[in-house]
Amino acid sequence: MKLFSTPPLSLYAPDSAPAPSAPRVVPVTRLAQGGRWRVEAMRALTEPCLLWFTRGQGRITLGGLTRGYGAHNAIFIPAGVMHGFEVGSQTQGAAVFFGHESDSALPRSAQHLRIRDSGPQVELSGLIDSVAREIDSPKPGAARAAQMYLGLIGVWLERQAVLVPNEAQPSDAARRLVSRYAELLERDFRQGFGVADFAAALGVTATHLTRVCRQTCARSAHDLLQDRRLYEARRLLADTAAPVKDISDGLGFTSPAYFTRAFHARTGKTPSEFRKAG
Repeated sequence: MKLFSTPPLSLYAPDSAPAPSAPRVVPVTRLAQGGRWRVEAMRALTEPCLLWFTRGQGRITLGGLTRGYGAHNAIFIPAGVMHGFEVGSQTQGAAVFFGHESDSALPRSAQHLRIRDSGPQVELSGLIDSVAREIDSPKPGAARAAQMYLGLIGVWLERQAVLVPNEAQPSDAARRLVSRYAELLERDFRQGFGVADFAAALGVTATHLTRVCRQTCARSAHDLLQDRRLYEARRLLADTAAPVKDISDGLGFTSPAYFTRAFHARTGKTPSEFRKAG
């Protein structure tokens, strides 16, 4: 069976056309409202996002690579890049969503920048505050002004990428392999493929793929795959009225019974129980 006969990895796009979305600024802690799984489980967005952590620490998995984050870390996540991160009781910061039709010049790859100088810290916080203020403003031209400030955030990222080492870039063969796996997984996690299928498409064995996943993010290849599928299942159960069977079929599970067992193993609840609790 031939898999993934598609354009190069760098050209991958999200699976479906996104609904219209305007730029917005959201406190990081609010992202976890409705369940910590909304930020911790593997998923991807259909628009670019910048996470600006100003307090607290935790771990973030970005494109299959896990690292710690702390105060004054700026993490840029392009559309379609799989990620998940911890939000602790001390975590503070902002998430900037650029919208689906942003005309800002933004990095093409993920960026994880540790900003140690106070000048750039203050500059980015000020730009984010300006975006939020213009988004909420009733004044004429506010939407255009918000886009201009978003463009300045793009300039800030471009400048800091030159000055600060980007920790999100794979630095060896193992990390490059896992990054490619994460891209394939994000595109095809609904197709019912197993780890062996993904490994074959990448030209390695399933055992080797699992080994390097454990090296780069302390998780198995199967766990990353299942986490991504079951994040989508929880999102659909929480945010839509789609029947459980349709969700199971749409995510490539072989049967609703297997889907229910896998979902219960991950969440401690059956899909129906999870939906009722929400």
